[in-house]
Amino acid sequence: MNLIKKILVAQTAVLALWAMSAQAATDEAIAERLKPVGEVCIQGEECAAAGAGAAAAAGGAARSGSDVYGKFCTACHGSGLLNAPKTGDSAAWSARADAAGGLDGLLKHAISGINAMPPKGTCGDCSDDELKAAIQHMSGL
Repeated sequence: MNLIKKILVAQTAVLALWAMSAQAATDEAIAERLKPVGEVCIQGEECAAAGAGAAAAAGGAARSGSDVYGKFCTACHGSGLLNAPKTGDSAAWSARADAAGGLDGLLKHAISGINAMPPKGTCGDCSDDELKAAIQHMSGL
């Protein structure tokens, strides 16, 4: 009977250690799932963990016009959705540029939004230079 008690005590101790290690692993997994995926960076203030998009918005390396177009502009300007001038349609872009006062006028419209296009299109963190590069990529201006 004494041997059975020792075995039960040993099994209980092993189970208790296993439960504690499982709980620790669970706590670590929960902490990992709850950690922030990013941070908000304010232009002009230092941001410790700025990623590619945040770095561009905070004055870091700018994205190319092609990159901005491919990620943010192609949905509407690739198909002409809601009367958006299509990429490569130089006549449509020239007419818009003439009406807006040139490339700078198109940029102003891109920044503030025009017709069905919201401000900055769908690229809320694009810099003015990145938007201008995207316009130049689409229009050839």
